[in-house]
Amino acid sequence: MKNLCNKTVSRENAYEIWQLPDKTWTWYVRKKYQADDNKEYARWYCDVVTPFCPDGETGDEYVANIKEFASKVTPQQTQKNV
Repeated sequence: MKNLCNKTVSRENAYEIWQLPDKTWTWYVRKKYQADDNKEYARWYCDVVTPFCPDGETGDEYVANIKEFASKVTPQQTQKNV
């Protein structure tokens, strides 16, 4: 299986966007290190916007940690933190 998301893109062109139900945390997936996100230690390179870091912070995140609490959303569903 070929990884179609292995090139780093900007936040505006994120491959996927994940968000907590209360919209306080948002993950912009900018790169996927593997084609299979279900692997035990699968990682994504993300911009993460939180109440503690409203401008976002960039780094690697384990896919399982994001999927456990967040849901995938479309760009139109995202909301900037206030």
